[in-house]
Amino acid sequence: MTDDYDLDSGPDPAAFAANGPETADPSDPIHAVGIGPGNPEFLTPRGRRAIAEADVVVGFETVVEFVADLTDADLLTCGYRDEAETLARFAERVAGGERGTAVLMGDPNHSGYQFLGKVERAVEGAGAVRVVPGISALQMAASRARTPMEASEFVTLHRSGDLTADLDRLGRAVGERHLLVLPRPYDLMPGDVAGELLDAGAPENLDALVLERLTHDDESITRTTLGGLAEHAGGDGPEDTPFSDLSVLVVRRE
Repeated sequence: MTDDYDLDSGPDPAAFAANGPETADPSDPIHAVGIGPGNPEFLTPRGRRAIAEADVVVGFETVVEFVADLTDADLLTCGYRDEAETLARFAERVAGGERGTAVLMGDPNHSGYQFLGKVERAVEGAGAVRVVPGISALQMAASRARTPMEASEFVTLHRSGDLTADLDRLGRAVGERHLLVLPRPYDLMPGDVAGELLDAGAPENLDALVLERLTHDDESITRTTLGGLAEHAGGDGPEDTPFSDLSVLVVRRE
């Protein structure tokens, strides 16, 4: 994606990714793979094959490192500052006939649409992108917290741009439905979300769980109440919260 965009005014890459049904088929050489929560045991066989068979793999450095040992492909890693340049290099390789795979944490359908849209814009004209969904930390959190997805309200805050509508949706659902929330590091961490929910009128005694680094050896679960969690609200840096950037917030309904 070479054109500039402002996520507050558009165009949002996520809207481009969701503009219509997928047109790719399984034989297309470009894939976007959800790698799960980072534990390779939760990577789907189809996703593993798309990574192993790729000539070039692209993604954020913290994501690519989880799959680096699963492929002989050239690894193109990026951060937010150089993602456009890196995706342009990826697109050149794919346009030249190589098989390319973009890797996203968890499931691309859960907070990955902005990066997916950037990948699709970058490779436009070189081929369609086939999405390979993955197990997400959200699914793991629902299992650990025993909050059935059909009885839950899911909102991802782990994206750029204005999140007012998403916070409003959580405020309307709290207490009536379980909440499954992917926080945004570090300005909307679990304590901040709890504070927003209390401001929306949520009861302080609702059960709240913060599930960190799910499926990893250092997985941890903090069990508290919404009121207790809100004590950690405030700040916008890692030093301002006791929770990691690999967290899922669950608020159980009454």
